[in-house]
Amino acid sequence: MKNDDSVRPWGYYEILLDAEYCKVKRIHVKPEQRLSYQYHHKRQEAWTVVSGIARITINDKTKDYHPGETVLIPLGAKHRMANPKKDEDMVLIEIQTGSYFGEDDIVRVEDDYGRPESHNVINLWKPKWDITEDEESSN
Repeated sequence: MKNDDSVRPWGYYEILLDAEYCKVKRIHVKPEQRLSYQYHHKRQEAWTVVSGIARITINDKTKDYHPGETVLIPLGAKHRMANPKKDEDMVLIEIQTGSYFGEDDIVRVEDDYGRPESHNVINLWKPKWDITEDEESSN
């Protein structure tokens, strides 16, 4: 496991490919944990289970998926993955396609960990004194 911003309360992910045309992640979900119920404006996803059982909800319909099974998450669909097992991680491969793959294209509908509805992107390369009044008032 990496000690960086890919670590989440539910587990962690590893980026396997980050290209202009897609992003591929290996996602590890700890036992009895789940990701936020969320949707995206700019990408769709394909999830393939490689280990454990993935309890996947898409637009309020839930189904268990097993190793080798794939599910497609359409653009704008509310979705979440969960690990119902008590004693082993669930691992899946996520392939994102669309026009943008940033972590700030997440709109949370529900979250078990009290995280905000959406991500704020902070430009660390832009000095504070370079922020206009309009930008400052929107933060």
